[in-house]
Amino acid sequence: MKEFAALFNAIDQSTKTTVKTAALASYFAKAPKEDRLWTIALFSGRRPKRAVTTSKLREWAAETADIPLWLFEESYPIVGDLAETIALVLPDTTSTNDTPLSDWITALRALSEADDAQRKAFVRDAWATLGGTERFVFNKLITGGFRVGISQKLMTRALSKATGKPETELAHRLMGNWHPDDTTWDALIEADDPMADASRPYPFYLSYGLEGAVEDLGSPSDWVAEWKWDGIRGQLILRDGQYFVWSRGEELMTDRFPELAQAVDFFPAGTVLDGELLVWEAGADAPSSFNALQKRIGRKTVPKKLLAEAPVVLHAYDVLEWQGVDIRQRPFAERRAILQDACTALPATAPVKQSPQLSFQDWDSLAQHRGAAREAQAEGVMLKRADSPYLVGRKKGDWWKWKLDPLTIDAVMIYAQAGHGRRANLFTDFTFAVRHGNDLVPFTKAYSGLTDAEFRAITAWVRKNTLQRFGPVRQVTPHHVFEIAFEGIQASPRHKSGVALRFPRMARWRQDKPLQEANTLDDLKQMLELYG
Repeated sequence: MKEFAALFNAIDQSTKTTVKTAALASYFAKAPKEDRLWTIALFSGRRPKRAVTTSKLREWAAETADIPLWLFEESYPIVGDLAETIALVLPDTTSTNDTPLSDWITALRALSEADDAQRKAFVRDAWATLGGTERFVFNKLITGGFRVGISQKLMTRALSKATGKPETELAHRLMGNWHPDDTTWDALIEADDPMADASRPYPFYLSYGLEGAVEDLGSPSDWVAEWKWDGIRGQLILRDGQYFVWSRGEELMTDRFPELAQAVDFFPAGTVLDGELLVWEAGADAPSSFNALQKRIGRKTVPKKLLAEAPVVLHAYDVLEWQGVDIRQRPFAERRAILQDACTALPATAPVKQSPQLSFQDWDSLAQHRGAAREAQAEGVMLKRADSPYLVGRKKGDWWKWKLDPLTIDAVMIYAQAGHGRRANLFTDFTFAVRHGNDLVPFTKAYSGLTDAEFRAITAWVRKNTLQRFGPVRQVTPHHVFEIAFEGIQASPRHKSGVALRFPRMARWRQDKPLQEANTLDDLKQMLELYG
């Protein structure tokens, strides 16, 4: 744990990627293999499940610190992090503990079988023997809230420095449904065959939003355009007679899309397709809204009724592996030609469609396509250089997304809540309403879009203009108008306003606009008719 705590300190105390990479590389070169494996798991979101409830931890921390529970509860929202609050209130210790990180995690996971008395004794003993950052890290592990600012790219770069293996190969090895319970450091990192796991996807290639004028990209003939679909980015993997579906967030979603199993009948073994999962009804000219797809996302199993109501297809726009060969380094135009040949003979009932490319002779004609994106249930257009390889992660230059300008509506802030972490002392989470006669009807929440200075200013105003408190939420005087930007709007019987927004955020604080000029519920419903 000492080595891991020192690594955590080095990462947490620096904003420089070179410093973080060097610290990680040094750790991966020297730490025990079991600790290295769990470190990769922790930094990639594979955290052990919480073994103790947070309410119990707060009680035990207050008792150990010999302070009343109410004082701890008052301190927690000020600090903004439970693990840090516990570490701050506990008395100092001069003890040391040489137990490795992997052994601590094993012991924490065993707590699920223990009773409350045993859990309490274990936790308090750990607090008594761990000091400083080690105690804070232990608290992070036991609360299940372990998050650290390490990207997959930074971690693979550090692993590459420590092992001498190429970054692209390591990025591929770390993808998939692996866990420290079912693999080892040698099998995951050192083994010769990175394709040993048939379900393993490739790291996704991500685009940036278009910067500047589209004309700055040069000759239109160098580029290929297609719709920027409003679905779930996913990879369909067909290997060993099986199919696997992975989301961009590295979540295995195979069971949620059983209709894609048919793809093994239409493509050769060793095929990996990249595309967009969309609800697309037979005979429809455009996909259904993202709202229809959401019904499928949260389900581990899908009943026949829902399969019929919301049929999902993969609109494929790239092929990454063909007949067992990784073809990501071939030009995009070649990969698309392979995909087109493979999709030409597909029957209408196949669960895979080739995402169409948009024909354009110049940038003006492409702009016309982009203007019709909402009618096609798309978010805009994608631009890909015809000679581009399929890279790893987010890169600038070859792939750009040219999204539509967001929809906007002016709304009134009526509730405020404090943020977390470094924003624990600021009000950053707001509820907004539109006018309806003499009433204000809440319709959305938003927590991003303002500068730190604006958050500080609105925080000072909230503290002076609170009408009521409901736990951490404050009702405030309806006064300030904000321009809310969003990507889509759908009908929603679960909301009092009857609508739900997609990706709402604060575009502007309209200090120039009085309450009486905010939009109305009728305005919102009119937008629903136009764009829902």
